[in-house]
Amino acid sequence: MKIITLHNQKSLIKKAVANNREAQQQLFEQHSPKMLGVCRQYVKDLHHAEDLMLQGFLKVFTNLHTFKNEGSFEGWIRRIMVNTCISYLRKKNVIDLSDEDYVFNDAATESLENTTVEDIQRLIDQLPEGYKVVFNLFAIEGYKHSEIAVKLEISESTSKSQLHKARKVLQEKYYKMNKTVHETK
Repeated sequence: MKIITLHNQKSLIKKAVANNREAQQQLFEQHSPKMLGVCRQYVKDLHHAEDLMLQGFLKVFTNLHTFKNEGSFEGWIRRIMVNTCISYLRKKNVIDLSDEDYVFNDAATESLENTTVEDIQRLIDQLPEGYKVVFNLFAIEGYKHSEIAVKLEISESTSKSQLHKARKVLQEKYYKMNKTVHETK
């Protein structure tokens, strides 16, 4: 089944490269829900996230001929979406990344058993943009600090610092959220 899907995707990509609008539409419909989620991780406002997703897909279709069928097509699209979001945030000057150094010790977090994805996204949305971008790149996208440093044009220590601060703020907000929930029961 997966081989057929991969073959169909390769065929769709080939047709989309040849400017077949139906193939482009199918690729968009297959990948847009997940890519909107990716954009939404970086941008709080749904309308801005939708705009960025559409800008990202414009880049996808403009550069589709450069996709070499090596690795995941979805991963390739995802990188374009992340880069589109980071470029947008840079232009808006909302990413504040300071060069503070911190001593890191990763304390264990409380259990997330009763926490929904929506709750977690709301907490992440409350982070300052710099924290949120680094947190998303590291925790969700799986980038290393060295890669984040290059992508955001910052030092590795700044990346680590921003992640540390993001985790600390998330833990505090999570604790307050749980405390409020338990007090209202």
